[in-house]
Amino acid sequence: MKKVLFKGCGTAIATPFDEKGVNIKEFEKLVETQIQNNVDAIIVCGTTGESATMTQEEKAEAIKTAIKTSNGRIPIIVGTGGNNTKQVIENSKIAESLGADGLLIVTPYYNKCTQKGLIEHYKTISESVNLPIILYSVPSRTGVNIEPKTCYELSKIENIVAIKEASGNLSQIAQIAHLCGEDLHIYSGNDDQILPILSLGGIGVISVLSNVMPEYTHNITKNFFEGDIKLATKMQLDAIPLINSLFSEVNPIPVKAALNLLGYDFGVPRLPLTKMTEEKEKILKEELFKLINKNK
Repeated sequence: MKKVLFKGCGTAIATPFDEKGVNIKEFEKLVETQIQNNVDAIIVCGTTGESATMTQEEKAEAIKTAIKTSNGRIPIIVGTGGNNTKQVIENSKIAESLGADGLLIVTPYYNKCTQKGLIEHYKTISESVNLPIILYSVPSRTGVNIEPKTCYELSKIENIVAIKEASGNLSQIAQIAHLCGEDLHIYSGNDDQILPILSLGGIGVISVLSNVMPEYTHNITKNFFEGDIKLATKMQLDAIPLINSLFSEVNPIPVKAALNLLGYDFGVPRLPLTKMTEEKEKILKEELFKLINKNK
């Protein structure tokens, strides 16, 4: 059985920006709130964190801030993926040197690659670091899918321990679980599929929803693992309208708007992403506070 980096809810945390770069004060505030509300891990510099538009210095600042704030209470996992294997290795080594607990590495995008290329890409990276690696398959963004047989080959590598599966294809996820068993843990990469993936043997979720509903999202997984499937299912279904609103525009546009609605100062996403439209933000506000009030 491979190392379990975390079980339950890991927050794919958003990054607040101001005119100077990362707004450290607001970032510390959100990380601490996440920990106080029982999330099981935090993922820094991922898609939700807008890593694609962050400088190397900003990424290092965010990583160091999350690690310092957590102070060992929960794992800090760092997104270091990209479409240049050499650069991914460099980013991964930096994250390791700063004290990260694990790496989340998305498939190469734009130049893309074959399944053979994926195996070589991840194998080369895994040999360059000692940290546990979570594969990240999100073909809607990258144009590259990690097929089940490829997952099986990668599961043979000692420090490749899990996959964040955001293909939305439950049949594929079932096949990965069948082929890999405990040699490749599965995290849901979609908030609307937490329960289905847990039912296939998944061990948690890497979540956008938990930015604004941390304890709620943690409790979906907690109730499932404790055997209260009925309650976990109800919570999953009750959250669907809010989840839909959080993905009504490109992530992380809506979640940054939601954090601002909750009183954080997370600013607006960096271009080419833009501020959420007023019409969709109004619906988001309604669904956010509806679920919050329902669970008081």
